[in-house]
Amino acid sequence: MKGTLFFDGACGMCTRSRDFLLKFDRTGNVHTEPLQSRGAADRLGVAPARLLDSVRWLDATGAVYSGAEAANAAVGAAVGTRIPLAIYRIPGIRFIEDAVYTWVAAHRYRFPGATPYCETHPTAC
Repeated sequence: MKGTLFFDGACGMCTRSRDFLLKFDRTGNVHTEPLQSRGAADRLGVAPARLLDSVRWLDATGAVYSGAEAANAAVGAAVGTRIPLAIYRIPGIRFIEDAVYTWVAAHRYRFPGATPYCETHPTAC
């Protein structure tokens, strides 16, 4: 599954997570863009006010995933298997992953991370 991961480019933890994902992308199927990039809201079909609510995955078919599901889709694309998405869709697992993702996303600026992507790539944001 090929696609683009849209992440919060102003978040150090999100940037570190993006870098980690790309480090282990053995398929070359994962591309990334900051959510702050021009036209991201339109490409994702998300209201601009809701854009930074969660990470998003836009796959090659045009399907958009958000939150924990998006993270699972990106990991699956990086390692070349749909297993992470299949596990996510197991009842109970989805609930737990969504709860953890929601908490982490709400506190993401408190976690240590790398220099935010938008600071090192200002023209992309």
